[in-house]
Amino acid sequence: VDIEKDREFLSLLEPEAVRNAYRLESVAGAQCLVSNTAGIASARLAHVNMEERAAELAKASLSVLRSLRPQHMLAEIGPTYLPIDASSATSLKQNRDQYADAVRAFGDGEFDAVFLNGMVSLPDVQCALMGVRQVSGAPVFASVDVDADGMLADGRHTLEDALAVMVDYEASVVGFATAAPLDAAVTFARRASGAGRLPVLAQ
Repeated sequence: VDIEKDREFLSLLEPEAVRNAYRLESVAGAQCLVSNTAGIASARLAHVNMEERAAELAKASLSVLRSLRPQHMLAEIGPTYLPIDASSATSLKQNRDQYADAVRAFGDGEFDAVFLNGMVSLPDVQCALMGVRQVSGAPVFASVDVDADGMLADGRHTLEDALAVMVDYEASVVGFATAAPLDAAVTFARRASGAGRLPVLAQ
């Protein structure tokens, strides 16, 4: 098993190993546990011929989390990595539907919020939030990856641009992830704290 590429499937193949990993997080004091379902969008599951098993993966992941009785459970959905033409309504709709279907895969599973993690572009953030809001009224944590200069992976937009989209499309929590030095990360967090006066998630 490739831990980075196949970790979603570990909930099916080795649920006890996954439970042990989460147990360490619980012992360390984590109040929120996040499902290992970042690759649950059908576009990503299609690469391993698993696109028909999204609901099974979501159920298995939430089952592992539930067994540990965390205070909160977050259902993670990562980027589809599909190309998006922001000028095409068809392209935006196709990407939006990917995220809507990903949320549907969790069905009536008990989770406290949807966690849109690692979004890579403004259209990606927009489609993801639109997809979630189309099918669920659950709180939504949205997070983009930024470099040391506060730029998104597309190299064209900034953290501030992404925060504005998050606010416009009704994220409940705005966030970012960065490998930048601590002083830069603190600056990003301060910028995020002014975005719609919403709670901020810093990774």
